[in-house]
Amino acid sequence: MKLISWNVNGLRAVVKKNFYDDIKNIDADIISLQETKLQEGQIEIDLPDYYQYWNYAEKKGYSGVAVFTKIEPLSVKKGMGVEEFDMEGRLLTLEYDTFYLVNCYTPNAQAELKRIDFRLAWEKQFREYLANLNEDKPVILCGDLNVAYQNIDLKNWKSNRNNPGFSDQEREAFSRLLDSGFIDTYRYFYPDKEGAYSWWSYRFNARKNNAGWRIDYFCVAKALAEKLTDATILSDVYGSDHCPVELLIDVR
Repeated sequence: MKLISWNVNGLRAVVKKNFYDDIKNIDADIISLQETKLQEGQIEIDLPDYYQYWNYAEKKGYSGVAVFTKIEPLSVKKGMGVEEFDMEGRLLTLEYDTFYLVNCYTPNAQAELKRIDFRLAWEKQFREYLANLNEDKPVILCGDLNVAYQNIDLKNWKSNRNNPGFSDQEREAFSRLLDSGFIDTYRYFYPDKEGAYSWWSYRFNARKNNAGWRIDYFCVAKALAEKLTDATILSDVYGSDHCPVELLIDVR
């Protein structure tokens, strides 16, 4: 099974570029999008081979996630049952026969970490949510998790220490997630690979110079380790300041 995750940073804008060609060429079984930035009825996506599921933020033009899947899920859940988090449309959970797929757009801690308390409260609640799912079926978590975990996960780590996405608090929260029973699939296959990024600022020719961050992930429950085939960063796909990340895994 091929899965992709992509922060599109505004789906309406990406659709005007090469979105449909990119999706056709990738030919994934499940496509998870983050930061769709729209409300219900503002777009129609013409992908007849896919079931479509959406979660919108209450605030217009903000956040939002979607999943397009060739395989009809058993159930779909929006959010995790906590109003202060669910109002931002950051989570979709699809249940399949042998696993849960969780598509997540983690809150950004924002400049000077002014939203770090909200972010850390989210992290704690989210770990509990994933743990409960994992007790039933193993979880495949994907999305923009808004953290570069290791020094090699961003180009200029020294100058970014304790900036949003690379603060000690956020990195520790991601460490706790892994310790709770998850595998960072890209590092599972490529533990020491440098220069592998999924987001680049629009400023300073960052993408051209590959001065980026790896903040988009597939993390899977350890029970699925033997079913992993490969994890890839599709850095040649444009349209957003993020590129898609891909997971190949033997589940149905």
